[in-house]
Amino acid sequence: MKQYKGYLIDLDGTMYKGADEIDGAKQFIDYLNQHDIPHLYVTNNSTKVPEDVVKKLAGFGIEAKPEEVVTSALATAHYIKQENAQASIYVIGEGGLRQALLNQGLTLIDDTHVDYVVVGLDTKVDYDKFSQGTLGVRNGAKFISTNQDISIPNERGFLPGNGAITSVITTSTKVQPTFIGKPQPIIMDMAMDVINLPKEEVAMVGDLYETDIMSGINAGIDTIHVQTGVTSKEELAEKDQQPTYTFKDLNEVIKDLEG
Repeated sequence: MKQYKGYLIDLDGTMYKGADEIDGAKQFIDYLNQHDIPHLYVTNNSTKVPEDVVKKLAGFGIEAKPEEVVTSALATAHYIKQENAQASIYVIGEGGLRQALLNQGLTLIDDTHVDYVVVGLDTKVDYDKFSQGTLGVRNGAKFISTNQDISIPNERGFLPGNGAITSVITTSTKVQPTFIGKPQPIIMDMAMDVINLPKEEVAMVGDLYETDIMSGINAGIDTIHVQTGVTSKEELAEKDQQPTYTFKDLNEVIKDLEG
């Protein structure tokens, strides 16, 4: 396998699965840190602020810094700020998304007349939140969703993802949102700006074909699929566009890099 100068790395299904450690994840990051290879964690999870991600990784013995974390919440906030710095927003989502929007100086209000309706993963979502968001979109708000993941890996199994939550408002309004997270280019453009390396020197590492691998393909960078999360080796074989590499886990990636 080619030696890359930088890596964009998924979290859920690649570094860990819910509360469970994935063997090889810590070893891979230790390898990158020991060789001073820059890397970013690029995640569709909008519920956490970067400091939360760092804390969770530390629980698995993985060293990380907040500035190495790019979430769909951060990318969403950046995108809206670039479009309309004075935007009013109705949010379905948790602390990571709300904090990212507030940090950009954006205004969050509980109203059905807003500039944007933004949907992120919300484990406490209820009918009233769906109703507020639906009415906001019907009233002309621009509809934004942090990501289109229909399921998320967890120690309990595969749980409903933000794409499933978003689909409730889409079904009711018949309005398709602008998706920010993987595999869309918005979050990848932000990550590439942060890592600041030529495309040919960067690889995307992840488990889920539809988001992680396709995000790399769409961004024009090489991809490394690991068989530790959602997409199995057998499912991968059926895809028209293949990743640059596929490995059983990140331990195998290390072995290949060490040659």
